[in-house]
Amino acid sequence: MTGIEDSHLIRRVQVANTTFVLLGTAHVSPQSVADVQREIGNGEYDAVAVELCDSRYRSLMDPQSLERLDLFEVLKSGRAGMVMASLALGAYQQRLARQFDIQPGAELQAAVKGGQRRGIPVWVVDREIGTTLKRVYRSVPWWQRYSIFTGLIGSLLSRQEVTADDIERLKQGDMLESTFSEFAAESSALHAPLIDERDRYMAARLLEEANAAPADTPRNVLVVVGAGHLAGLEANLADGIASPADTREALDQIPPAARWPRVLPWAVVAVILTGFAIGFSRSTELGLSLIGDWILINGGLCALGVALARAHPVTILGAFAAAPLTSLNPTIGAGMVAGGIELMMRRPQVADFRGLRDAVATWQGWWSNRVARTLLVFFFATLGSAAGTYFAGFRILGKLV
Repeated sequence: MTGIEDSHLIRRVQVANTTFVLLGTAHVSPQSVADVQREIGNGEYDAVAVELCDSRYRSLMDPQSLERLDLFEVLKSGRAGMVMASLALGAYQQRLARQFDIQPGAELQAAVKGGQRRGIPVWVVDREIGTTLKRVYRSVPWWQRYSIFTGLIGSLLSRQEVTADDIERLKQGDMLESTFSEFAAESSALHAPLIDERDRYMAARLLEEANAAPADTPRNVLVVVGAGHLAGLEANLADGIASPADTREALDQIPPAARWPRVLPWAVVAVILTGFAIGFSRSTELGLSLIGDWILINGGLCALGVALARAHPVTILGAFAAAPLTSLNPTIGAGMVAGGIELMMRRPQVADFRGLRDAVATWQGWWSNRVARTLLVFFFATLGSAAGTYFAGFRILGKLV
């Protein structure tokens, strides 16, 4: 007999000898923590499954994990944008936590600790958040991808107080979907990787774990997920998945990127260098003028972006010098150079890593925390250099026509 008062928040699905008890939670509700604790205490479960991926599990259960973040390696490997996206998503949860005096993911943490206390296996069944975000990005046409950026910035700059309507939506939905709430519901391309694919992925993971047990072993599994996943997860389990392992592997694949975004930067470089050559063929004065425009516009906009991130003066000068050169070599980004200089000039302290999650909960914190500010330097330098490349390119073409 369950302790959950709302029957809509709990479902039971029988698959062979395994009974999956699906417990829907609200990520912002202290009541969900009590529901999880009560269900684990009252039920005879052989395993607990949680809506977490490996990285989110480590982050939730090991709060010091950010202190071991190698920021230079993040910049060098091109993962700065993904780290910023994850922090922006976490910022929304941090604001909810402050308003409702509850730790983000407290109900999932309660499920993990409850399973550990009882000595039963804990299954981590959600897809990696990085994979989900990449599939979201690749699933929409390029002209709609700005909406993903808008959603993340909106989650960062939104009001501090969350309204009752927001809470009700979160109770019925999913944290990722809620972050993109203004347009996710209107775009099946976004809704599929955010919700539908994860429902199927979690069902496949649950079936994989259940199939690993002897066929004649009865098993009761408590599955703690956001309320927005209940219906989809129940349907996928009930309908069955012919090959859970193949399904999981397919949903873990990142769709290939279009070829033209990789070719475009080199095409732009070719156009710019051709413009320089044409300019010098006409006159040395014109050629030097074109190079001067390239340096001033490209370097200036990159430096302006870095200055908006409140970077160190040396970083601003370095960005100005680097952008005109890196824009002619797409293998090296101005953001990586500027971020590296900022990292050397203002090396983050342990306290910056330790306070990173709290800092990014407010937009001011992105500028006051050295780790977050280095990521901002990377982002604004990249944006400024990109803008500078195209503005300078049009300027050069205008002088040649």
